[in-house]
Amino acid sequence: MSSLRAKIQDVFNEPACEQNRGKDAKARKEGCSKPLTPGAAAGGCAFDGAKIVLQPITDVAHLIHAPLACEGNSWDNRGAASSGPTLWRTSFTTDLTELDVVMGQGERKLFKAIREIKEAYGPPAIFVYPTCVTALIGDDIEAVCTRAAEKFGLPVVPVNAPGFVGSKNLGNKLAGEALLEHVIGTVEPDDAGPYDINILGEFNLSGEFWLVKPLLDRLGIRVRACIPGDARYLDIACAHRARAAMMVCSTALINLARKMEQRWDIPFFEGSFYGITDTSEALRQISQLLVKKGADPEILGRTEALIADEEAIAWKKLTAYRPRLEGKRVLLNTGGVKSWSVVHALMEIGIEIVGTSVKKSTVEDKERIKQILKDDNHIFEQMAARELYAMLSEHKADIMLSGGRTQFIALKAKTPWLDINQERQHPYAGYDGMVELVRQIDLAIHNPIWRQVREPAPWDCQPAVREELPSTRSETATVQAFKKFAGTMADDLGES
Repeated sequence: MSSLRAKIQDVFNEPACEQNRGKDAKARKEGCSKPLTPGAAAGGCAFDGAKIVLQPITDVAHLIHAPLACEGNSWDNRGAASSGPTLWRTSFTTDLTELDVVMGQGERKLFKAIREIKEAYGPPAIFVYPTCVTALIGDDIEAVCTRAAEKFGLPVVPVNAPGFVGSKNLGNKLAGEALLEHVIGTVEPDDAGPYDINILGEFNLSGEFWLVKPLLDRLGIRVRACIPGDARYLDIACAHRARAAMMVCSTALINLARKMEQRWDIPFFEGSFYGITDTSEALRQISQLLVKKGADPEILGRTEALIADEEAIAWKKLTAYRPRLEGKRVLLNTGGVKSWSVVHALMEIGIEIVGTSVKKSTVEDKERIKQILKDDNHIFEQMAARELYAMLSEHKADIMLSGGRTQFIALKAKTPWLDINQERQHPYAGYDGMVELVRQIDLAIHNPIWRQVREPAPWDCQPAVREELPSTRSETATVQAFKKFAGTMADDLGES
């Protein structure tokens, strides 16, 4: 537990975080996230954050040492995609019971579970996650993992991030610490080259990274390790031989990027693959870093040629959407890197941003938004559901881009909504991803269903008051005809 405490303090003192550097010593020890209230969800615990970062490593067995309910974090909770192995989709847990806890059988049961996984699946590595229960009863996870690794001849990695130690974001960083301590640098590749890079904080949601990797392949740039999206254990173990790195989500793995730069001299920058301009700039910075590390400068020219070709194709495809979307108002209720990268991407085609959330954004993210929007009035830290509904119901936005948690607010306000978070079904990264994002926005805004749902319901409509109903006129005419016929008959009888 003392080693875990030291790791947490080390993460809290992260020098690469500009916000952290501006704090005094006391505030720095408290970390960046709000303290958790016992019994409150708080948007995810440290265990959840660690599992999110490591589970996309697709050929590894992820073993949860805890009661069964802790493995509620399933393989499909973030929409990450794999191009090969599917072992990560299998849930492994020691399923501790009350009897196991009382009798102290946790460590023995963990060792047995590791052996069963090794014999049944033969993975290249096993990641072991303790949770609140096993951490509180004092199971020595690291000792069991060390013994199992010696016994079975494969890496068994302890991911020491029980839920009670802090927030989901802290769990992200503790997962990075586990990779640094037990995985990265443990294997020496025999094919290291001057064009190898790492991509950090990219989760390959809906296969987004597969839209970017072909661009790098065309430039002769090899992704040594994408951490964690569609990753393999061996790739991560060899990641220390990359020449440069790109950080996609600094809130998750900034500590990993900084320490890899310190230990193995791998320079990094933070960029985005959302939007045409940001994608082009990311490619330029990757090439420039590689040149600084010894690559042939001719790659700079090839990069500019590739950017020119891809931008021309993308803008030609977007020409059809600009008249339909220019001036449309978008409310962006998300955070992190998407709080500024998606803003820039949408403004490129003439869409107006009426508001963007910065709930999980760093100080650097917020500064980027201010530079893009030129106005602080469109930035909000967190907007209550009632305020979101009021804004949408008053038609201050034509569409809301957010995660699944707030979709029903938009639907209740009869406003188009598009999923921009991890549950989305479409990839939005790179040049082709930007075209797909614009297409989905266009489909959502111009869907004819919104015109129908905004019309008053039939039971809310009062029928127009008429002077005489058709049935009354018909009845009156019938009576009049009968009276005329009866009068005629009476006259005929009188004459006879």
